[in-house]
Amino acid sequence: MSTVESLVGEWLPLPDVAQLLDVSITKVHALLDERALAAVRIGDRRIRSVPAAFIQDGHAVESLKGTIVVLADAGYSDEELITWLFTPDESLRGRPIDALREGRKTEIRRRAQTMAW
Repeated sequence: MSTVESLVGEWLPLPDVAQLLDVSITKVHALLDERALAAVRIGDRRIRSVPAAFIQDGHAVESLKGTIVVLADAGYSDEELITWLFTPDESLRGRPIDALREGRKTEIRRRAQTMAW
């Protein structure tokens, strides 16, 4: 199991994401293209999957897109940015993804932007 796989824990294959969001698989691919979500290939079968924590109340975590864009523009791969989002940070009292889910996007975006430099 890779580091990112163990950090995230719960993963959703793309068809499950479509079901949870009540959209077509094509729309899930569009969300990935738009950087509203990020996915990596996990497991022995290398199935493209999204961290379950990226979905909240039947929607993609709202503040995730801008954060993914900032990190991707800084040259982070999906695996690297997911690793960053799920790595505990004592100064945050948790993980960046948890802060985003709690609505603390300004603090996380600021940190992501400093990582870009």
